[in-house]
Amino acid sequence: MPIRAVWALLLMALGCRGEPVRAPEPSDIQRLVDSLAPLVEQAVGLPFKEPPVSGLRSREDVRAYVIAKLNQELPPEKLERVETAYRLFGLVPDTLELGPLITDLLSQQVVGFFDPDSAMLFVVEGSDPLQVQLVVAHELVHALQGQYMPLASLLKSRGDNDWSTALQSMLEGQANFASLGLLAGEETVRTPAFWDEVRRLSQTAESSLPPGLPLILKEWLLFPYLGGGEWMRWWETSPLADSVPYGPRMPISTEQILHPSRYERGDVPLPVVFTDSTSAVAYEDNLGELEIRILLASLTGQDLLESALPLGWGGDRYRLYQDPAGPALVWYSAWDTPRAAQRFQSSVTDPLARTARPGYLSRVDAVSLDGRSGVRVVIAPEAWSAWSDLPAAEMSPD
Repeated sequence: MPIRAVWALLLMALGCRGEPVRAPEPSDIQRLVDSLAPLVEQAVGLPFKEPPVSGLRSREDVRAYVIAKLNQELPPEKLERVETAYRLFGLVPDTLELGPLITDLLSQQVVGFFDPDSAMLFVVEGSDPLQVQLVVAHELVHALQGQYMPLASLLKSRGDNDWSTALQSMLEGQANFASLGLLAGEETVRTPAFWDEVRRLSQTAESSLPPGLPLILKEWLLFPYLGGGEWMRWWETSPLADSVPYGPRMPISTEQILHPSRYERGDVPLPVVFTDSTSAVAYEDNLGELEIRILLASLTGQDLLESALPLGWGGDRYRLYQDPAGPALVWYSAWDTPRAAQRFQSSVTDPLARTARPGYLSRVDAVSLDGRSGVRVVIAPEAWSAWSDLPAAEMSPD
C-alpha cells in the first residue's frame, strides 16, 4: 500500500529535515520495525499476535509486484470494461489508459508496502531515511490489521466499488492516523486543524503528479489517506474510541466515510438491482457518494473536490452493455428524498448532454424504485437497439 508525495511534505512540515546519511539496510529496517511495533500497538490498541517481519525490495521488484496485484484485482479484460464505463461517464478521457498510468503512479511513488499474502512489510531499496520511519510505522499498522482481519480476501474485488473504497479508506485512514500520531503527537492528530493542514499540503503535493490527471485518479490516490484519516479522527474522538472499526463495525460506504453521522446512525446503502438478464452485459458495479461527487465536479470542470453536506444518496448500480453500435451505459440511483433525487437529476442532465460523444445520446429520467425516488441515466449510441425497451431496475428484497 503506497505512501505518496504528500507524506514526504508532511515529514518536512513536522520538522524532520536534514540530509540522509545513507540508504537503510535490511538490519536497519528490522530494528526500526522492532522499535516501532510497541508504539503502533499502543496507538491502535491491539497487540501483535506474531512479531512483524520486514525486508527490502528493489524498485524493479516493486513495479513487478504492483503489476501482479493490479492484474489480480483488475484483470486486463475487467480493467478495459471499467475504463470504458468511466469514459462514458466522462470521468476519464478517451485517450487515457488506466492500466499503464496506475502502474506508473504506484510503482514510482511507493516507499514501502505491506503484502497481505506473505504477511511481510517491505521497504524499497535506496529510500530516503527521512521517509522510512513514517512509512514503516504506517505499514506496521497494516501488518497489525492483517493479524485481525483477512486482508487478502477482503481486498479482492466483489463487484461493489463503493464498499471497496470505504474499506480501503478505513485501512489507510487508521494507518495514517496512527503513524502520524507517533510523529506529530496523539493530541495533535485529533484536532481538525491538523487535517486542514494535511489537506493543504496534499494540494501542494499534487504538483508532483502528472499534469492533467483526471480528478477521479487524484481522489483514488489521496482520498483513502485523507478522507479515511479524517474519519479515524472522528472515530478516535467518539464513544467508539475504545474499539476498532473491524468486523461488523467496518464502514460499508463512502457516504459513511464522508459523513460519520450517517455511519453512527446505521445509514446503509440501498440495494439497487437490475431485473433484466442478457448476455450483452459486459460489466456491472456502483459508484457511491464519493464518485458521484467526483462525477458532479468533473462535469462542471472543477479540479478540486470540496467537502459539503450529504447528497442524500441512497444507493446506485450501473451496467455496461455491449452492442454492435458501441458500448452503452445504464445507471440507476436511489435517493433519500424526492428533493435529493430532483437536485441530482437537474445537476447532471445538461452537463451529460453537452459532453455526449459523437453518435451518442444521454437521457436522464426520474423513476420510481419500488416507491423510492430514483434517477435513471442512459448514455448510449443513437442506434442502440435497447432505446425502445430500456433495462429496468428495482430495490432488492435482501
